[in-house]
Amino acid sequence: MSSSPVRVSEEVRDAVAEGRPVVALESTIVTHGLPRPRNLAVAADAEAALRATGAVPATIGVVDGRPVVGLGADELARLAADTDVEKLSVRDLPVAVARGACGGTTVAATALLARRAGVGVFATCGLGGVHRGASTTFDESADLVALSGVPILVVSAGVKSILDVPATLERLETLNVTVLGYRTDSFPGFYVRDAGVPVPARVDTPEEAAAVVRARDALGLRAAVVLANPIAAEEQLDVAEHRAVLDAALTAAADRGVVGHDTTPFLLERMRDATEGRSLEVNVAVYRGNVAALAAAVAGALAAPP
Repeated sequence: MSSSPVRVSEEVRDAVAEGRPVVALESTIVTHGLPRPRNLAVAADAEAALRATGAVPATIGVVDGRPVVGLGADELARLAADTDVEKLSVRDLPVAVARGACGGTTVAATALLARRAGVGVFATCGLGGVHRGASTTFDESADLVALSGVPILVVSAGVKSILDVPATLERLETLNVTVLGYRTDSFPGFYVRDAGVPVPARVDTPEEAAAVVRARDALGLRAAVVLANPIAAEEQLDVAEHRAVLDAALTAAADRGVVGHDTTPFLLERMRDATEGRSLEVNVAVYRGNVAALAAAVAGALAAPP
């Protein structure tokens, strides 16, 4: 690793070498997903929750042009406080490294760097996906393509309901990404438990999820496994309110001519405003549930003898 631009923390490197459970965490939720200073508090809580289960957290980001797997507390605090920090997907990593930039890594970039460091489980809030109207705009998250070539297990609450959920699942199928519902037969829509689309397969325990990962590896397949974990029923947005707010946000975007990369932040801001911040609380609840309640358990199951 001496000639590599990627730095893996000693704690993460030792845990991987010893076969102990490690869970990768993205940094865009810190740099771009949550307001300051709450972003750093949520990130610190997530790492502490993992440690309480016996798992090692590996928060991933880019500091001064160096991708880091296992950010230190000072590095995480620096990214959390920097209002000019960049949002980095896979295509952006070479530019960030060459320019010595700092950035939060997306699902795609985090999955790539985690797997390179030997980390097999990654917890996030929601995946990127196919945007509404993508048949004409071709607007599709790089997360999907990245996951088609990175053999990692990603715990998420599905995709945000502002996206085209059926089309996203179709693309995941085309890209050979295995999708599992965790104790659910319906694909979750992040803010709500049921996005109205069935999951291709269901598992009910961390051990069952681990068995699917082992089978993938035994078959020599190189795509990710997505473990879709719905938010708890009592923490989701009211389903009727969610539908009404989303419809109003989509109408507002169309009326104002909001298109392309401006669409997602516009819709999310409208969701936050219309729900008086409750959508943000759902975001935090999703993250906590995926990190401590499930990702750590699956990482533990994978670390245990089959």
